Amino acid sequence: MATDPGAHEEMFRRLRDVRAQAIEHYLLAQQFHAERRELIRDLIKEGFSKAEIAREMGVTRQAVQKMLA
Repeated sequence: MATDPGAHEEMFRRLRDVRAQAIEHYLLAQQFHAERRELIRDLIKEGFSKAEIAREMGVTRQAVQKMLA
């Protein structure tokens, strides 16, 4: 352990900043996933198949199915 509490103050500040950014990005990712899921559901209601949606997204039909789960 460091004997001088201020010796690593900048590193701890950066650690807190990085943690806050990670939490912010996690929350944004959750919002984007929810929006993507809703858009996929809307497209399916409009008559598009999961395969058609997958082609447009550049993923497999199974990936679209997982996004809806």
